[in-house]
Amino acid sequence: MKNLYIKLTFICCLFLMACENEEWLERQPQNIITDEQLWNDPQLIKSLLANYYNRIPTLHGVFNTGGMAELDDAMWSGHQDQNWRNDFQFGDDYGRYWDYTYIREINLAIENIDQYSVELSDEEKDLFKSELRFIRAFIYFELVKRMGGVPIITEQLIYDFSGDPSSLQIPRATEQEVYDFIYNEMEAIKGLLDANSSSQTRANKFVALALESRAMLYAGSIAKYNAEMGSPISTDGGEVGIPSGLANEYFAKSLAASEEIINSGGYEIYNENPDKGANFYELFMQKGNSEIIFAKDYTLSLKIHWFTYDNIPRSLTEDNESSSNLSPSLGLVESYDYLDGSEGTLRYQTAGGDYIAYDNIEDIFANKDARLYGTIVYPGTTFKSAPVSIQAGIAVWNGDTYEFRNAPNLGDNYDDGQLWTGFDGPQDNARDVSNTGFYMRKFVSEAPGASTRGVAAENWWPWFRLGEIYLNAAEAAFELGRGEAVGYINTLRERAGFPANSLSALTTEIIRKERRVELAFEDHRYFDLKRWRIAHEVWNGSDTNEDALVYGLYPYRVVREGHEDDGKYIFNKVRPTRFRQPRFFRMANYYSSIDPNVLNNNPKLVRNPFH
Repeated sequence: MKNLYIKLTFICCLFLMACENEEWLERQPQNIITDEQLWNDPQLIKSLLANYYNRIPTLHGVFNTGGMAELDDAMWSGHQDQNWRNDFQFGDDYGRYWDYTYIREINLAIENIDQYSVELSDEEKDLFKSELRFIRAFIYFELVKRMGGVPIITEQLIYDFSGDPSSLQIPRATEQEVYDFIYNEMEAIKGLLDANSSSQTRANKFVALALESRAMLYAGSIAKYNAEMGSPISTDGGEVGIPSGLANEYFAKSLAASEEIINSGGYEIYNENPDKGANFYELFMQKGNSEIIFAKDYTLSLKIHWFTYDNIPRSLTEDNESSSNLSPSLGLVESYDYLDGSEGTLRYQTAGGDYIAYDNIEDIFANKDARLYGTIVYPGTTFKSAPVSIQAGIAVWNGDTYEFRNAPNLGDNYDDGQLWTGFDGPQDNARDVSNTGFYMRKFVSEAPGASTRGVAAENWWPWFRLGEIYLNAAEAAFELGRGEAVGYINTLRERAGFPANSLSALTTEIIRKERRVELAFEDHRYFDLKRWRIAHEVWNGSDTNEDALVYGLYPYRVVREGHEDDGKYIFNKVRPTRFRQPRFFRMANYYSSIDPNVLNNNPKLVRNPFH
């Protein structure tokens, strides 16, 4: 009985203590951030936004070395186990993207600001919600340019556990409706982003206009060029295909957005270095320069990338594990015209087939469009102020023709004591050395330690820059028959070393070549060829189509004692052994297939053509 009394007394004491310390029991946990805390703290919201900005999707951009090899005028020269990149047939799922988890998170964030952000000013709430809407529109742009029309969802879809999921099964919008959604969203928010006006890494008015500029150009191109195909690609419900009559309306919207950016005075074509080639390279290295509209930032010790580690010229690596994975193609090199206006085809043979001998290894590239130097390391140039040792071997005259001889090892000297094969190759069928005679320069950092694992690189990835906006404006104006188009192209060409007003008129071919050389390796070409509806022609899988192949150009030092060409350099065009099959883009690749699991979960979704 005594023990029972003691137990009851103890329980009563606990109860009384609990009553007296009710506030203590109701304290918020210290290891959990509540919705009320999160959505009323601007710094926490910015952290969340940083995560969403970081997840903006691409096809193969943001320093994805392998993807650039597949699509942006290069071949893979890295690890042999990835040599499938040089035998590339575009699969049905190539470029597929369907991330509605990402969209749901953004929709939820917008709703949470409306519900919980009672301590924020209206201006703060408008800013954060507008940034979220920009990111969401960017996601829809990445969806539509790969998949065509997709479900447009702007609020949470919450299951009621009734056993009927039909309310969650949203049908695809038309391709036109998705592009219109992107445009309308940017128009609605562009005036609410003034607090970010000086930012190049968060959405502001001109970032929104840049997305309009690009997206509306895509929509106009699809409307026009899809209709011009022998068999236009479309679905009965418009999930794929845009009416041709809307082309000019979209081109006009793109041009208006582009010209508002150009005329704003807030951005300038980068032109700080009188050396035109070095100037173009520096554009991508100088953070905060006035040409960048919106970029993905990389900051030492916080976020880095490995593009330099993957692609620095072999002889200049700072790390015994770094590599040279990308070998740019001869086709890209020859896309850069000569400054006298002549075609960019390199002159390495006479019309009769004889080799042309050059006094210096770099002379064959003299007077080329300076964007070539800013994009590609070619023979005779330097990187990090050091000569790049590109020489395939020697050319020995045997009495009838030249016999090409390659050294057993990179960097070996020949019997005459002079260089036989350079430390940087090129070397056919080799790993981690150029297979084409060219290396990457664009995006490869010269900063100390950038090619090491311990440091790596921190240069920006430009989502939007003024150079692209000039090209967008030129193309849209040209499609509308407006005369200012040529001026926009000439501005970029003058920056590249061409005389002022070097072009007096434009053609479709000129515009497309200018985009290829200006935007090389910036994740545009694949989508450009798709929207122009010529990807199946350029990458047609034919061994006789040089556009579908990667070639290289190997320099050789002439060994011909007593002849005037002795010690000079000749060049031999080669098809690298590792590039095994021409690229093959099928009609089915204009729109990626929808994942079967997605189709099974939503019977309202219409399959894309050819799938």
